[in-house]
Order: sequence, then C-alpha cells, then structure tokens
Amino acid sequence: MRYALILAGGSGTRLWPMSRRATPKQLIPFIGGKSLLEIAVERLAGLFPVERVWVCAGEEHRAAVLAGLGGWAEEQFLGEPAGRDTLSAVGFGAAILSRSDPDAAIAVFTADHLIEPVGEFQQIVGQGLALVERSPETLVTFGIAPTGPATSYGYLELGEAIEGGARLVRQFREKPGPESAAEYFSAGPERYLWNSGMFVWRAATLLDSIRRYRPLVHEGLMRIAGSWETPQRDAVLAETYPALEKISVDYAVMEPASRDSSLRVAAIPMPLSWLDVGSWPMFAQTCARDEGGNWLAAETHALVETSNTLVASSDPQHLIATIGCENLIVIHTPDATLVCRADCAEAVKELQRMVAERFGGKYV
Repeated sequence: MRYALILAGGSGTRLWPMSRRATPKQLIPFIGGKSLLEIAVERLAGLFPVERVWVCAGEEHRAAVLAGLGGWAEEQFLGEPAGRDTLSAVGFGAAILSRSDPDAAIAVFTADHLIEPVGEFQQIVGQGLALVERSPETLVTFGIAPTGPATSYGYLELGEAIEGGARLVRQFREKPGPESAAEYFSAGPERYLWNSGMFVWRAATLLDSIRRYRPLVHEGLMRIAGSWETPQRDAVLAETYPALEKISVDYAVMEPASRDSSLRVAAIPMPLSWLDVGSWPMFAQTCARDEGGNWLAAETHALVETSNTLVASSDPQHLIATIGCENLIVIHTPDATLVCRADCAEAVKELQRMVAERFGGKYV
C-alpha cells in the first residue's frame, strides 16, 4: 500500500522569536490562521487515506500535533526522543510501516513547504509512487526549478531521462558557495534542480540501502522495530534512537545510491509554486503587501516612511510603529522582539544560539 510520512521535527531557529522549542515553526498558526503542518496534511487529502498519513516529530510535541490534527490515531505519530536528522526519521518510519506492510511505498514530505496548485502536486507525487511500484530499485526525489543562485538549498545534477517523466540523478550537490550556485543556476533547470527534500521509495529498498551504507543505523532501527509491540518499546526507543548517527538521508543514502549500479536515483521535476518557509524572508512571501512594499503579518501597525520591511506580531493588540525604516525585519512576541536588516536574516539562527547561551531556555 501507499503511505505518506510527514517530517515535522525541525526546530525553526531562523524563525525565532516566534518559533520556539515548545511551539516550533510547523505548529504556529501563522499562515492564514493555519500551521504549516495542517497545510501539509490538507495537501495530501484525496491522495492518501487519512489513516495512512503519518507524522514523525519530537516526542515532546506529540500532544500538540495530535490535537492540531484532530481525530488521528496515536499510532500515526512517531515520536523521536531526540532529533537525529532525516536519515533516522525516514528510517524510523520505514522500519515501523514495513512491519505490517513489507511492500509499503512511502512518500516523504516535510512540514515547512507551501506548494501550489495542489492538484498538479498530487499528480506528480502519483508519478513517483507509480515509478517505485514498477521499479522497486528506484529511489525518487522531486526537484524544483531554481529561481536564483541560492546557497541555502542542495542541487540535483540531472542525467538521462527515464520513464515516468523522471531523470536519473548524476550527483547530489549540497549547499554550494556563491560561485557554484551561480554556475548551477546559469546551466538551467535541464541540468540542475533544487533538492526539495521530498522523496518516494519502497520501505524495503530504503532499509536495505541504510543496511549497506550505514549498518549501525540500520541495526538500531531494527532493534526499535523489533520491540515495537512489546512492553519494552519505550525503553528501547529512548536508549537506541538518541545514539543513532546524526546525518541527512541525502548524504547517507541518496549520494552513495546515485553511484550504486544496483539502484537508481531519479528526480521528477516539480514545476510548481514552491516555497520553503524556513526563514523570515521566505515567510514574508506569504504576507500581504502595502503600498510601500512592506510585508504585513501584524494586525495593529503604523508605518511612516517605511518600505520593504516585514512586520509581524503574535499579539493582535500590540502596536508596531516605525518611522523611516527600510529593508528591515521586525518580529514581536510577548517576551522577545527581533529587529534586523533583511540581508542579515540567515544570522537569526546564530542569534538564537547566542540567546540560548546567555539566557538559558527562557527565550528559546
């Protein structure tokens, strides 16, 4: 059968101070009153039965996730006792789902994307599912046509065309420097696509790949799966999962698989509107704009001689007022306010780390 696994374990540090440990970005209702996770689940409606959509996130967020999704079974939530990057998360899902369905085909999504139109998105995902069902040795990823020489995304170098509208992937090129990014962008989408972080594979194929490329991770996952229906499940998970190697599935599986003659790594282009809401400039693209080109996500504001500035607040009663501002990010929460130049947005992650060191957990 076909399953969806939504990865919702990111910390969202570049969206501080709204994104916090207790309520990370995927759970904040800041996109038209909905959370990114809610939108990700809604995007799959009609493509997967709701009982075959699973979420993998931090165990500490179990109650919030299940409450937000309403009516989901407890078993559809896979709680990570510690974040170990995407290899462990997707392997966790594959190990548990394959216990009851050895032929499971799993589509992996992340909870921080906005993708439109939904109908075309579902059609493309369906192509990926059909491809791995016909060819179990294939690992599918979805590629996005670059809109600029971004250094914050990985790139897929494309090879020959194969069936199902897919292209073989010659090489994964992780977040490049400015010169390489400009080179990839200039080569065009027929040569390079952004790596979207969405995948489709057979659970058995993924697990066998982990066994060959990262045997210790595979051993740990099998230990967890073997205890899943026993009284020792929680103890085994708590002991084993945090000790798994912290590495992305791109580095650990997709890169070596692209050089492995026994497997095929394929990319299906996804020529849609795709937004990775991972930073304040990306969030700004979801907001309404005023005549000064300001992005507004604050109900109460007074902006004078202000342009190209993002203004956001989690408190509808709090007034944000500016005079003579340009190209800024202003984010208000009840206990922390961020003001920075828009071109410094990537440094928010480092600022959040510094705040944690200086004030402990109070503001993070």
